[in-house]
Amino acid sequence: MAVFAAFFPQLLSPHDPYQQNLLRRLALPSFAGGPEGYLLGTDQLGRDILSRIIYGARMTLLISVAAVAFSCIIGTCVGMIAGYNGGRTDAVVLRLIDMQLAFPVVLLVIAVVAVLGPSVPTLILVLGISGWPQFARIIRAAVISVRGQEYIEAARAIGANPVRIIFRHIGPNVLSATIVFATFELSRMILMEATLSFLGLGVQPPTPTWGGMISEGQKYISISWPASVFPGIAIAVTILSINMLGDVLRDALDPRLSKGEPR
Repeated sequence: MAVFAAFFPQLLSPHDPYQQNLLRRLALPSFAGGPEGYLLGTDQLGRDILSRIIYGARMTLLISVAAVAFSCIIGTCVGMIAGYNGGRTDAVVLRLIDMQLAFPVVLLVIAVVAVLGPSVPTLILVLGISGWPQFARIIRAAVISVRGQEYIEAARAIGANPVRIIFRHIGPNVLSATIVFATFELSRMILMEATLSFLGLGVQPPTPTWGGMISEGQKYISISWPASVFPGIAIAVTILSINMLGDVLRDALDPRLSKGEPR
């Protein structure tokens, strides 16, 4: 549903997410006695919360998916090269990974965004850079487990180029690990984007984002709870759905699990 809302928000949104109506500000949901037509109520400017959640899905998923794709490309390439070459190359990559993982990710992202300024390209770049070490570690381990297989030795014996071996023979065998981890990493990116928007370092108002809606609504939580609660529920449900998808993909792509072997 979140994906459909991101692509076609105009088909689901009952109102204009930017339209203000101060006469209906901080209204309760219609099912709780609020005005008709505002299923989840309105925010401090009288804007429809449901419409803003629907349109917020587009920006949240755009940034998160792009950041995961960016970190996946970098981490996969680095991990495959490090795992295949081993030796000094592997040692250097591991030290770089350890250096970045030793620094708190949230503080690193906040610091960079605060310096460069909040914008969509900056968020994608910073979140993507923050996620490549996890991909690199997983792909490196997967490459090490397959680089000694007979078909890899056969490719070396016939003089295949290392680049061809990495991307033509090893790559398809570690693709399943990449896909499964990318789904779980997407959940983390959504949470990171919401955190930055909550702190005012994400996409700037009036563009709706789930984290930004929680930040705006928490100031009025004592008199109107929907403005913060429903965007939070949207984040929780989306992350839960993505994690469930990751579990399904892991079971489907792992040959041991698909044959009914114990985990």
